[in-house]
Amino acid sequence: MQYSFYDWDGIGPATPAGLDNWKAIFTQPELLQSVVNAFVLVVFYTVLPVGLGLVAASFIRELKPGAFSTTARVVLFVPQVLPLVAAGIAWTWMYSSDGLVNQVLRAVGLDQYTRAWLGDFTFALPAVGVIGVWVMLGFCTVLLLAGIGKIDPALYEAARLDGAGPVSEFFAVTLPGLRRELVVCTTFTIIAALASFDVVQIATQGGPGYQTMVPGVQIYRMTFLQQHVGQASALAVFLAVVVLLVIWPIQRLGRQK
Repeated sequence: MQYSFYDWDGIGPATPAGLDNWKAIFTQPELLQSVVNAFVLVVFYTVLPVGLGLVAASFIRELKPGAFSTTARVVLFVPQVLPLVAAGIAWTWMYSSDGLVNQVLRAVGLDQYTRAWLGDFTFALPAVGVIGVWVMLGFCTVLLLAGIGKIDPALYEAARLDGAGPVSEFFAVTLPGLRRELVVCTTFTIIAALASFDVVQIATQGGPGYQTMVPGVQIYRMTFLQQHVGQASALAVFLAVVVLLVIWPIQRLGRQK
């Protein structure tokens, strides 16, 4: 917090900068763009994994215990045990001009849609977001599946006796019973999106241009490459405040009875 009010290169003496470092967050387009990109990633890191995780957990719950059920859980959870750096490298290969994604598109006759995904100004950020979906989906699914296991089976039986179908059962029993797990999933994934660094740094380093720049990468560049420690400190404090402001209402909602 203290260094956010100083100009400092990390070595020499620091000089007071007033509010200049804070003003830069809102006046320098690349800094503001990094914050906007982080909120775009919330769609990929939170909304899609939580939604798809609910569907996957409900589907797996209906499966009888066996090899298929166990395999489905393992496949979904594998991304969680891989280092994010390894995930970033693997997806960089798959997104390359001759990578798996373009090979599949060519195989189904969609050659016109092939491209260097992480170098495309339009699709680079969504492509990074897809990596986030892949990483977060397993965590959300396993957590929600554990939550479903704690719901009293008598509630499902009562719903069926009342004539509820699978959809009505989901909204009347499963969803209310998963409120705490949903709060944990949402909190964890939002923090992962707003404070994302590993995947973006490995896959694109914020490029092309500033299309995939996020605050975490921007803070790293300003601190260790540009020696703008004061400005990096201001952005780091600003990011922490934003995370707290976003998480606080979610936590309050989870505590309500």
